[in-house]
Amino acid sequence: MSKVDDILKLKGVKPTSVRIIVLDYLLDQGKAQSLKDIESGLVRTERSSIFRTLKLFEQHKLIHSIDDGSGMTKYAVCADGCNCELKDLHFHFFCISCQKTYCLTDYPIPQINLPKNFKMLQANMVIKGLCETCNS
Repeated sequence: MSKVDDILKLKGVKPTSVRIIVLDYLLDQGKAQSLKDIESGLVRTERSSIFRTLKLFEQHKLIHSIDDGSGMTKYAVCADGCNCELKDLHFHFFCISCQKTYCLTDYPIPQINLPKNFKMLQANMVIKGLCETCNS
């Protein structure tokens, strides 16, 4: 069994050819990808199939979506052990030059004491700057 098959099995997702291709592509990228990015990388796969796969992956907590301010939602594979709970939230880095978004999984979003009767459902913490390549 491959790593892709193992991940799909662990998250309870039936391994179809499209799901395997999309997950394999996301794992190979090492950074968050927009639907447009994925579409460009997987030219033989229909946009609607990719989109449905991404939504299924999100429902099964296999990937998470990122609003990095670029106007396009980006998607990244969750780290091992991630269940997309509040404790799993982390910072993201958006390069203003190349427009790439990176997960900073070593930097969790700190717990915030909200006012009484407020409930946090998600948080979006994006640091903007220049990535290592663009800063050289």
